Amino acid sequence: MIEIRWHGRGGQGAITAAKIVANAAFVSGYRGVVMAPTFGTERRGAPVFTSLKISKEKIYDLSPITTPDMVIVLDHTLLEEVNVVAGLKENGLVILNSPKPASEYTFEGAGVAVSDVTTHAVRAGLPPGVVNTGIIGAFSKASGLVDIDILVQAIKNEFVGKKPELNADAARIAYENTSVGGV
Repeated sequence: MIEIRWHGRGGQGAITAAKIVANAAFVSGYRGVVMAPTFGTERRGAPVFTSLKISKEKIYDLSPITTPDMVIVLDHTLLEEVNVVAGLKENGLVILNSPKPASEYTFEGAGVAVSDVTTHAVRAGLPPGVVNTGIIGAFSKASGLVDIDILVQAIKNEFVGKKPELNADAARIAYENTSVGGV
């Protein structure tokens, strides 16, 4: 089982991004897919997180993730507010939306992948701040778990009538511009 914790801010679409990846993972042959959104006193701009578990076998554990294999961060400024790597497993992976290169980040015992998703989304034609579809492209490139073409189709399915091509382009551009660093 692969446990992925998503960190974002209220309104950024972390839950939607996790849902899209969950749907694409299922299509890709992962028969165990569990997404557990966390709701509470979230408000626009406040730190939020959601959990996604994927496995080739059925999953019976529906609890939130405390020891993720991977952490996806939709806003690099969260690093100053939240310990996003809390519980991250040894040799885990941090996927980060940031304008800085991967070499600028060190997470003890973890690899890091960085893409300036904010800029890539604007380049694709999305309004500033729409980063959830772009981070999916970075996830695909960094993790290798779900093929970008399957994720792009899942994005188009999710955003029918809501600029599906622009959202798909944001994912592709981020995928092509993700740098991955070692542990």
